[in-house]
Amino acid sequence: MDTQVVIIGGGPSGLLLSQLLNRAGVDTVVLERSTRAHVLARIRAGILEWGTVQLLRDAGVGARMDRKGLPHDGAYFTDSDLMVHVDFKDLTGKQVMVYGQTDVTRDLYDAQDALGTTIHHQVSDVTIHDLDQAMSAVEFTKDGKPQRITCAYVAGCDGFHGVSREAIPANKRKSFERVYPFGWLGILSETPPVNDELIYANSDDGFALASMRNANLVRYYVQVPLTDTVADWSDERFWSTFRKRIPVQAAARLITGPSIEKSIAPLRSFVSEPLRWGNLFLVGDAAHIVPPTGAKGLNLAVSDVHYLYQALIPALRSGDLAGLDGYSDHALSRIWKAMRFSWQMTTMLHRFDGEDAFAAQMRRATLSHLAQSETARRDLAENYVGLPF
Repeated sequence: MDTQVVIIGGGPSGLLLSQLLNRAGVDTVVLERSTRAHVLARIRAGILEWGTVQLLRDAGVGARMDRKGLPHDGAYFTDSDLMVHVDFKDLTGKQVMVYGQTDVTRDLYDAQDALGTTIHHQVSDVTIHDLDQAMSAVEFTKDGKPQRITCAYVAGCDGFHGVSREAIPANKRKSFERVYPFGWLGILSETPPVNDELIYANSDDGFALASMRNANLVRYYVQVPLTDTVADWSDERFWSTFRKRIPVQAAARLITGPSIEKSIAPLRSFVSEPLRWGNLFLVGDAAHIVPPTGAKGLNLAVSDVHYLYQALIPALRSGDLAGLDGYSDHALSRIWKAMRFSWQMTTMLHRFDGEDAFAAQMRRATLSHLAQSETARRDLAENYVGLPF
């Protein structure tokens, strides 16, 4: 055996799993198809559930997050000019943390470098072998040379387009998918946030989200058709559209500026079952995708990491396989609850092409109920800050 666990994918879920295992004395090798610079340049999620915050601290990578992250007690949900504040801390005793995925990844790389973990970047032709044997193997090409690593277990943290999910026989996999007929156009701009907490805005013109990374860096989004491209959206068009979709009191505070990044993300819900095949375990986007509306993507991957690292340690230390045998069921139970919440948020806040007047009234009624019912606000808050692992 060359290592105990091969982790395919050097994004935040793969690095966090490696960090937690290394600190427990488990040897890992991480394989990543991109360069480190490319991984660190990815613009992704920025809202961390409180369970994610705690696990990052447990992994020894929470110091910079605690210094620079922005704890948020709640968020606003709006329909035109009706603004409903959901106070997470008052309703659940918990907060969320605004801290970008790029920063999380950088912290994990620094920690892994300090531990001396083997991380191979720019690997290609990755294949997984002998998953039904006592020892498995991962083959790949690095610097033009074929390599092979034997291991006890393989963690597939390589995303939706990775090779890990495909290693499970097609007749043993079952997929569930909902593709939404729109995307999110997001920009980064070095301007002050329009509000001190997030605003999820529903309007007759479509959805918008006012988020942030710090006191002078915003991440704003607008709903766009899937046929649109970034080239269709000048900064001027974005700011004009965004201003129309947020409540007038927020629009009056809007400060615009040049975008420093702009991209469109299509929205889909996707789950592949099971999460285990022999010695292979799927983690994060390799197994599931959620629309960003509920801020669950990275957080759901972290909960998978939580279940898997806690199962791998006793398996490798003492041969106790109970946790590994239960991994898929335990993780999927939480995954489907997050799927439900993200789907609910998406339908509550977005305008769908071809919808009738009834759909718009249902969105307004949902928000009105949220404004009047503490029970409804508590349900949203409990899901938003994160269900227990």
